[in-house]
Amino acid sequence: MATRQTSTSGRPKSPRVQVVLPEDLCDRLSAAAETESRTVSNMAKVLIQQGLDRLERAQESALGGQGALGRPAVPEAALSGDRFRKALERQEPRRLRGLPRRLRLQRPSA
Repeated sequence: MATRQTSTSGRPKSPRVQVVLPEDLCDRLSAAAETESRTVSNMAKVLIQQGLDRLERAQESALGGQGALGRPAVPEAALSGDRFRKALERQEPRRLRGLPRRLRLQRPSA
């Protein structure tokens, strides 16, 4: 069961899940996170999302138009936003090269 904590401001935090991994799987996860410039936690989240998406698609096709657990399938418009987000996440991160050479500030006219 995921645990949910509250922040010092009283707002609820995202649910937390603790997982025990074999050493080799942890090393593979760390290497994948490094290649994509992510934290290990974020890489695990992305891989879990991808795995659940595949599982739900397989169940949806087996159930004939219903999503996982008998729920109605997600509309195609909602999936396009997910595809766009995932495409952005797959892109190589662009690194900034140093500071800008010159910065111009506009003074307000009197």
